[in-house]
Amino acid sequence: KVQIVLDGVSITNTDAPCIYVKTADKVFVTTTSTENTLKVTGTFTTDGDINTDAVIFSKSDLTLNGTGTLNISSTDNGITSKDDLKVTGGTYNITSTGQSLQANDSIAIADGTFNITSSKDGIHAENNEDDTVGYVYIAGGDFTIKATKQGIQATTICEIDGGTFNITAMEG
Repeated sequence: KVQIVLDGVSITNTDAPCIYVKTADKVFVTTTSTENTLKVTGTFTTDGDINTDAVIFSKSDLTLNGTGTLNISSTDNGITSKDDLKVTGGTYNITSTGQSLQANDSIAIADGTFNITSSKDGIHAENNEDDTVGYVYIAGGDFTIKATKQGIQATTICEIDGGTFNITAMEG
């Protein structure tokens, strides 16, 4: 298990993720009560056969938590997990030309404040190799999503049990 604590961090890359998880059981990205900024300004390059196309890119389970703010600006996806993506708290300001929050297996959100601007989908869960996964579960949080395509997209199930939503998209 790996825990990364962001405390007043500012990282800018031109062609690679600011945080890249190649292998781990679980990874936690924790924000303290400060503001953190991660951005990629150019075209993402591949890592062998892996298309690392997000500011935070994880090939493992990824959990975002904490009390701080994470500002993400991307020329493709904002945050991607090739497994499960969980969010338990924090503030996320994400601007991306791709999906803002993306996971192959699932996205589960317990709480947080999300200001998302996406040229594709705001929240997107889909696994091209297994159509039994790709679900979104939201228990709470405040969401402002502006997406060119879909506000929230899930391949299998999208279950929302709480939260406040302001979605402007082609499909909610």
